[in-house]
Amino acid sequence: MTHLQRLDLWLAWASSLCLHPLGLAIQVQGCVICLFLALGWAFAASVRNKKLKRIKEGEQSGNSFSFIYPDINDLEHSAQRKLPRVTVIMPVKGVSEHSRSNWRSQVISLYGGPTEFFFVVESEDDPAYKVVSELLLDLQGQVTAKVIVAGLSTTCSQKIHNQLAGIDSMHKETKYVLFLDDDVRLHPGTLGALAASIEENPKIFVLTGYPFDIPSGSLGSYCMFEYHMPCSMGFATGGRTFFLWGGCMMMHADDFRENRYGMVTGLRYGGYSDDMTLAAVAGANKRLISSPPVAIFFHPLAKNITFSQYWNYLRKQTFVLESYNTHVNWLMNRALFYSHCWLSWSFVLPFVMSAVQLLALFRFLLGSVYLVRGFHINGLIFACCHFVCVMIEMVSLRHLSRVEIDLCNALSPEQEPFSIKTFNWFLVFWALIVDNFLYPVSAVYSHFTQSIDWAGVRYHLRNGKIHKIDRKCNGASIKAETSAKICCSSTKGSWEKRLHEPSQQLRKGVKFSRAELY
Repeated sequence: MTHLQRLDLWLAWASSLCLHPLGLAIQVQGCVICLFLALGWAFAASVRNKKLKRIKEGEQSGNSFSFIYPDINDLEHSAQRKLPRVTVIMPVKGVSEHSRSNWRSQVISLYGGPTEFFFVVESEDDPAYKVVSELLLDLQGQVTAKVIVAGLSTTCSQKIHNQLAGIDSMHKETKYVLFLDDDVRLHPGTLGALAASIEENPKIFVLTGYPFDIPSGSLGSYCMFEYHMPCSMGFATGGRTFFLWGGCMMMHADDFRENRYGMVTGLRYGGYSDDMTLAAVAGANKRLISSPPVAIFFHPLAKNITFSQYWNYLRKQTFVLESYNTHVNWLMNRALFYSHCWLSWSFVLPFVMSAVQLLALFRFLLGSVYLVRGFHINGLIFACCHFVCVMIEMVSLRHLSRVEIDLCNALSPEQEPFSIKTFNWFLVFWALIVDNFLYPVSAVYSHFTQSIDWAGVRYHLRNGKIHKIDRKCNGASIKAETSAKICCSSTKGSWEKRLHEPSQQLRKGVKFSRAELY
């Protein structure tokens, strides 16, 4: 028997297997998932599109600043002087392709109230320190900004450590604090829109937003884009949501000053993920998380993203499900773990079954003896139904992408506009399959390893909290237990002295020496 004949026999068997009741249930489930995604993206597009229409209607009625204030009277001096003080904290590490432009957008704001901007780095040796310093020199006299050196974290992730260092340095009259990731490109009116939303509803615990990835052309970048798009449905409610993105979070400053709900303690001692920790606090205490329609931001991805870079990105996304504060938080994360894995592979398996049916049809048309007797037309019907559902899903995804691009362009009229015409929808299709196939693999791998490399630092979890941190120091390994026990074989004395100092001494504020910016 030839290899081709063996393939035909296997196709005949696999085609029949797909028509088993369990196989049919999997295919129907895949179609339902596609239609559910299409419906969710259509709803998200409707919410974003309403805001886009209001901006255009405002411009047509003579309000050229409608992308910032729907009511032009809000630009009056009497209204601007009443705006609350906001502290913006940006933990940064390293420099990427779009870092400088992103950081510039974060400090150049048309918000009329008092503000202060803190760039927080772990050390002056960080490449970000020099670039941020140069940026602030260029903006001398235009912004109130400061670089803070937080030192190395010993009991939590470096990002959380940097965020809390910014909290310790914020102005005593600060009413709201805004945390931003270094890869967020803000709109000129973002700060004002967030402040207005939380002022309108003081019951809001966290005000959040979400990024819109701009793929660079590689399959890895499209996989990142695809990963974010299903999650975007939860952030396009125009109000209350159960989701939280750590890249943009505005909160009440007093919640941190008072360590409300013990959240500062939870973050400082063993915290790995800021957004998962705060989302758990909000859920446990029935506090409101909200996401306004304008809180959508361009996130241009780096060029030539490799598979290893994408894999590390996916690992970081799945690893957060291993961190938790309470038993209830652990149950929620386990539920997300199993449901996401189940839905991901339930989405992928119908593509495999449809491919089997199409290949069987191809061999049938070529007159294969085995498939002339074993080909089932019902399998082809199900494959066609799945194809129609996928096309509906792709059309809905394209529509949402176009609306969000148009909205971001309208919110940042001073920027070079992006266009959906640059998207490769063939790669988007493949990214849907690749990302959903790899998600369960990454989630299971994260569960069994209980460790992750994040920007050159390896974090180890135990019972949902960081218990050990591994770093590299001039080729030597630095290991930090949560008790702040540090050792470094090459420069043991200097590192122990630096890392055993009180945290307040580690967090020295560093003003840029060439310009009085704060």
